[in-house]
Amino acid sequence: MAFLSDTLARVKPSPTIAVTNKARELKEAGRDVIGLGAGEPDFDTPENIKQAAIAAIAAGETKYTAVDGIPALKKAICAKFERENGLRYTPAQITVGSGGKQVLYNALVATLNPGDEVIIPAPYWVSYPDMVLLAGGTPVFVEGKMEAGYKISAADLEAAITPKTKWFIFNSPSNPSGAAYTRDELKALTDVLMRHPHVWVMSDDMYEHLVFGDFTFTTPAQVEPGLYDRTLTCNGVSKAYAMTGWRIGYAGGPVELIKAIGKVQSQSTSNPCSISQHAAVEALNGPQEYIAQSRVAFERRRDLVVAALNACPGITCPTPEGAFYVYPSIAGLIGKTSKGGVAITDDEAFASALLEETGVAVVFGAAFGLSPAFRISYATSDAALSEACARIKAFCEGLH
Repeated sequence: MAFLSDTLARVKPSPTIAVTNKARELKEAGRDVIGLGAGEPDFDTPENIKQAAIAAIAAGETKYTAVDGIPALKKAICAKFERENGLRYTPAQITVGSGGKQVLYNALVATLNPGDEVIIPAPYWVSYPDMVLLAGGTPVFVEGKMEAGYKISAADLEAAITPKTKWFIFNSPSNPSGAAYTRDELKALTDVLMRHPHVWVMSDDMYEHLVFGDFTFTTPAQVEPGLYDRTLTCNGVSKAYAMTGWRIGYAGGPVELIKAIGKVQSQSTSNPCSISQHAAVEALNGPQEYIAQSRVAFERRRDLVVAALNACPGITCPTPEGAFYVYPSIAGLIGKTSKGGVAITDDEAFASALLEETGVAVVFGAAFGLSPAFRISYATSDAALSEACARIKAFCEGLH
């Protein structure tokens, strides 16, 4: 009898974490490495949020809390949804988890049965398919081609829906592409979903506040109120407030689904960190200036990286609408050989050779379900990004 679960054999470790760990190991070994793999703001958590956590510790807020969130945080989340998204939820419709990832995973565990299908647009966040597999479902991929801005069309979505479809996972702005759907583009998708009442919507809005230029963010239940009763609107404080390590994610949805998510959480992790919850209350209710300041920095970095990558022979880099990622195509480099003698047969070979020969760590496109490409997180300093892009350009110029 095998010791490890058959279910575990269906999934793989997170490639983005693997790249980050590899870059860290090389740095510790003395290599000059620029890590562009982690999706983590390089800014510190705003001071008012840190002080709220310190005050919570001083006040003795160090005990177990309600499994799915303290009342003050649920109230703050309700206020946020109404203020920023025009969505009205009661505290009974809110769940809080240890990061956005836990909220998504809990929802899938609570709802999927063997044979249930989950539609996932590609390129996708690396964890979506494996969470579906761990929960017993079947991921169904719909490709958003680079020529379409890495977005899927209404016809693409319609063609993927079957009687077995239970969820449509929607992520805008997207990790890994940074693509964001306009209100009209989203309305076309929600019109399809309205024709298929058995399909639920899991909207991952984690990068909501990181949109650039005059782009306006919208979320499915906001665009189509008819989807409100079968949409789980997910978000968190990690990206918007540089709180990745605090591990607080949340979602709003129908009461019965929220209860089911809470049931899963009660038998796994129980409550999120009490101190982090109090910090998140301050993040949502307190001053919001940090968001605008970080958005300016990320937009500047986006423009720097897009321009630099498009100057590299064989690379084509679309300009994303949001998040802090770019997803350039390397179709023009496949079949070439690096100075170090590595054949660029695919994007994994490209990323591996780039790291070994230049010290720049990126994540290969196959990890996100769309090749040949790679993902750069530009959530690091302008200086590091300029140097990394210069190394990428020299690497590309050295291919033959």
